[in-house]
Amino acid sequence: PMARKMMPPSKKDIVLFVVNVPEGVVGALKELKKMYGYKVLSAAIYDPKKPSEVELVQQSHVDILIPVDFSSPSKITKALLPYQDRLLAITCRGEYNIGHFRELIPHVPYLRTPTATSLEWATNKLEMRKRFFAYDSSITPQFTVVENAGKASIKKITQRVGFPLVMKPTGLAASLLVTLCYHQDELEKALKGAFRKVRKLYREQGAPTEPKMLVEEFMEGEMYSIDSYVTTRGKVYHCPIVHIKTGRSVGYDDFFGYVRITPTQLSKTSIQAAQVVATKTVRALGLRNSTAHTELMRTEDGWKVIESGPRIGGNRVLMYQLSYGFDHALNDILVRIPKKPVISNRVRGYTAVLEFFAKQEGRITKIKGVKKSQELGSFHTLVEKKKDVERAKFARHGGKAVLTVNLFHRKRADLLADIRRLEKMVLIETKKRSAP
Repeated sequence: PMARKMMPPSKKDIVLFVVNVPEGVVGALKELKKMYGYKVLSAAIYDPKKPSEVELVQQSHVDILIPVDFSSPSKITKALLPYQDRLLAITCRGEYNIGHFRELIPHVPYLRTPTATSLEWATNKLEMRKRFFAYDSSITPQFTVVENAGKASIKKITQRVGFPLVMKPTGLAASLLVTLCYHQDELEKALKGAFRKVRKLYREQGAPTEPKMLVEEFMEGEMYSIDSYVTTRGKVYHCPIVHIKTGRSVGYDDFFGYVRITPTQLSKTSIQAAQVVATKTVRALGLRNSTAHTELMRTEDGWKVIESGPRIGGNRVLMYQLSYGFDHALNDILVRIPKKPVISNRVRGYTAVLEFFAKQEGRITKIKGVKKSQELGSFHTLVEKKKDVERAKFARHGGKAVLTVNLFHRKRADLLADIRRLEKMVLIETKKRSAP
C-alpha cells in the first residue's frame, strides 16, 4: 500500500505573555527567529474587563491579542484553543499578573512552567517566609503574622519579633504599605493605618479579601538583589549582583528602591556566598522553568533573604544590557523553552537607575531638573511617570515613583559624580490639600 504523506509538525512560533509585553521583547523575538529560522510572534492574554490590563496591552507592541475571562476555566480553554499547538513558551513579567499566570498553568500542560503552588509560595509573603524557615532558618529573620490591630496582636508581635521591626501586607507587591517601627506607639499607629488602607488595595490588585500583616525583625545592612534562571531540573544560573540603596538611606521615610547600581564593589567570595543563599531561596520555593528575582540583605550575621519573586527584577533588562551586554528578556524566554541562558560577566561599564519620589505627599505642582538631567555625561533615558495634575504618594501608602532616570558610564567614579549631580538638580514640588 502507498505510504501516507506525513504532514510537517506545526511550528511552535508564539511566545505567550501574561497581560503585558514589555520593552526589550522585540529584540528577544528577533534572536529567536535566528535560532529557529522562522518568525516568532508575541501574544498577550488579558482580561478585557480590567481597564488597567487593557491599557497595558494597548501600550505593548504585540502580534496577537487574546482577551479572556480568567474566572471561567472553560473560557480560558476556548480562548487558548486556536493557539495551543503553536505555543513555544509562556512567561509573566509583571508582579501583579502572577495570579493570572497561576490560573493559566493547568491550561498549558505541555509547556514548561513553574507549578501553580510554587507561584503561590513566591507571591504570598507569609507562605514565602514559612518556606524559607522550613528550608533553612538561618537565612530568614524572625517573623509572625496578625489579622488585626488589637491588643492581642500587639502583644504577639512584641513577644515574638521585638523592635525594630518591619510590617508588610502578605499579598501586596513592591513596597506597598511596608513600614518600619522602632517602638510600640509607632507600631500601634502604623498597624491601624495599614489595615484601614490595605482592604482597598487588596480589592484593586485582586489579592485575598481578608488582609493579614506579616511582621518581621528589621535587618540592618546593605541591600542587594540577584536575578537567576532556574531550569526544569532545578539548575540555577545567576546573573550579576545589583546593589540597592533604599529611600531610607537618603532621607525618605520609606522603603522603595532609590538607586540600583551594577557592577558592585563586592568581593568574589562575598558574591558567591550571596549566590548560595539565592539558590536556597529558589529551592525553598520550588521554582522551576522560571526567572527568579531575589532581594538580599548583607548583615553582620551573613546574607539574609528579604524576599524572592518568580519574575525579572525591575529595570534589570536595561541594566544587564548596558553593563554586561547580554539579553535578560531573551534568557527569560529561553529558560522556559527550555534552552540554556546566555550570560556574560564581562563588565562594559556602570549602570544606575534612580527612582524619585516626592519628599511630601500631595498634588504635584512642578518637577524641576528634567531637562538639565539630560545634559549629564552619563545620561541614558528618563521616564516621567506622573503628570503635573496627579498626586504624589509615598511607596508605603501605595504610591509609585514620579521620575525614573537611567544612567550609564564606563567609569564608576564618573557615574557616582553624576548621581550626586542628579540628586541635587531633581526636585518634585507638591501642594497639600487644604483642610476643609
